[in-house]
Amino acid sequence: MPDWLDIVIRSLVAFVYLFILTKIIGKRQIRQITYIEYVVGITIGSIAAFMATEVDGPIYHSLIALTIFALFPVLLEWLSLKSKHIRNFVEGNATILIKDGKILEDNLKSERMSTEDLMEHLRMKNVFRVADVEFALMESSGDVSVLLKSQHQPVTPQHLELIVSPAEEPQAVIMDGAIMDESLSNLGLNRNWVRAELEKAGVALENVFLGQVDKGGQLYLDLYDDKLKVPEPQAMKLTFATLKKCQADLELYAIGTKDKRMKRAYQVDSEELQEVIDQVKPLLIR
Repeated sequence: MPDWLDIVIRSLVAFVYLFILTKIIGKRQIRQITYIEYVVGITIGSIAAFMATEVDGPIYHSLIALTIFALFPVLLEWLSLKSKHIRNFVEGNATILIKDGKILEDNLKSERMSTEDLMEHLRMKNVFRVADVEFALMESSGDVSVLLKSQHQPVTPQHLELIVSPAEEPQAVIMDGAIMDESLSNLGLNRNWVRAELEKAGVALENVFLGQVDKGGQLYLDLYDDKLKVPEPQAMKLTFATLKKCQADLELYAIGTKDKRMKRAYQVDSEELQEVIDQVKPLLIR
């Protein structure tokens, strides 16, 4: 067999085997790998390159070495799940960098992090004043987690005691001009509904790059031609406006009638409808 053909075959075998080993080891982002996994990754790459180009030695020697090194992180991960001491040794511990607005310089030095590095991490979290930080620590992955002091944390609907609709993932029902039947089925919709909505918007299916349906049943479209504007869905807003009009009409009826019994009935109905409007407003107005 020619050497070049042997190298091609060995390279293909190395690639396929590395792919299989990677699937066994599991998925992690580069910044999430441990020191041992980093070393193992470099070693496996070197062995694979050697296996592809060293045509004199038997290929199974390299395959055995690849398997052994690939099993190291799997074994260590299994042991880490069984023992916290092993987990701390393999993955390391989180290090406190800021506590109660004060930078812990000794911990900063132990992580070989400069003040500029720390400030860069804080800015990436939209934090520009160290005094605003209640707690910041460096995770074993290298990320910096930041907890702001309570008076500097963003206001949420819970702080204001507002009722908001729960967030749900919108479903993509159109992608690249094609209708996604599985997503429609999950929403209890069909192709006829999509075509009817596209007709309302005056848009052809083949012109739609992406179409998403939220939990309220509203279809949002993104077209290939960004210069074209798609009218926003108005069904929810129209429903809210209709409810407000009904509530205002009840108030007018209460003011206009001289019958005390009817006046009281209109007032009660108006108040009850206002309560309903307050409850459904987060669902209708977004």
